[in-house]
Amino acid sequence: MTAQVVSKQVALNEEGFLVNPAEWTPEIAEALAREEGITLTPRHWEIIRFVRAYYQEHGKSPTLRQITAELGVPTKELFQLFPKGPAKKVARIAGVPKPEGCV
Repeated sequence: MTAQVVSKQVALNEEGFLVNPAEWTPEIAEALAREEGITLTPRHWEIIRFVRAYYQEHGKSPTLRQITAELGVPTKELFQLFPKGPAKKVARIAGVPKPEGCV
């Protein structure tokens, strides 16, 4: 499956995650966030940057627990910023694979 995101054609899997995380751009993040009904703020970007860095270092996406523990963001705040499945939503917006254990 492919999708036109901003002015760039990118491949998405059946759940809407980028097939190739290297194709990610901030503009793609903005477009994916809009699809989720999210307007990105500086706090969103802080979490997105952390998730991308974690993926680059570990080769996998961080879980909700890893985001809260390592970044110091309270779980409640993550749910406010990325409602209904914050680890999965932030991974999608950050252009990285779905975290292990997410349904």
